[in-house]
Amino acid sequence: MSCKERSTLAGIKKIKDLGLDLMEMEFVHGVRMKDDMAKQVGELAADLGVALTIHAPYYINLNANQPDIKKSSRERIMNCCRVAELTGAKSICMHTAFMLGQEMEQVFENVLEQMLLIEEEMEKEGLTNVWLAPEVMGKPTQFADVEELLALANNLKYTRICFDFAHYFARSVGKKNGYKAFREVLDKIDKGLGKEAASELHIHLSGIEYSAKGERRHLVLEDTHLDWQGALKAIKDVGIGGYLVCESPNLEEDALKMKEYYEQL
Repeated sequence: MSCKERSTLAGIKKIKDLGLDLMEMEFVHGVRMKDDMAKQVGELAADLGVALTIHAPYYINLNANQPDIKKSSRERIMNCCRVAELTGAKSICMHTAFMLGQEMEQVFENVLEQMLLIEEEMEKEGLTNVWLAPEVMGKPTQFADVEELLALANNLKYTRICFDFAHYFARSVGKKNGYKAFREVLDKIDKGLGKEAASELHIHLSGIEYSAKGERRHLVLEDTHLDWQGALKAIKDVGIGGYLVCESPNLEEDALKMKEYYEQL
């Protein structure tokens, strides 16, 4: 938000200037980065020691009824993999599917089928240096919660998860909050993925507003009931590592606040 020039290259430089270590490239409305630019982004990020992650487009539904939507969803994820290969991005967060009124078991099988096709294509194109990270979602109408995503990851080769504290909190309608609840779920992720994966976990953290139906909108940390300090303490105590992305509306302001608090623990 504090970057005068609205470009990925300028963003990476600003991240370094601010004393932050990671930037998530937001391809939420489509992957529109050309190969030459992607190579420049990768070189600059490597030179400055800034890690990169990717947020895939919103227009993905691996549980769609229409075959063409499933196909276009897979292609959007593959486009992210192609950019990741050129930029050196470590992990691709994605909103995997909508429930569409179906039972979780059926949705799980449908998503797994599509993810296997994606991983098969990744291997064909030699794009296996990045992790796919289906995200814990903020509404029960979206796939999925932690248990389902861990099961999905354990049935795949290049898939882990993106754990979003705000979505986890909102999905539970505020019930899963605080150090104890967050430590329990991080212990579950640590055991479910294994130490190596838990040391490279893709994480989102921000404030959030929710209703009886789950997530409504993201908030700055100052305005949320989510115990973000408890979340960071749980990360520290469980020994989770990886890539923590701030999704507050004020982005780097709350990111710096979280980093300062974490480093004092």
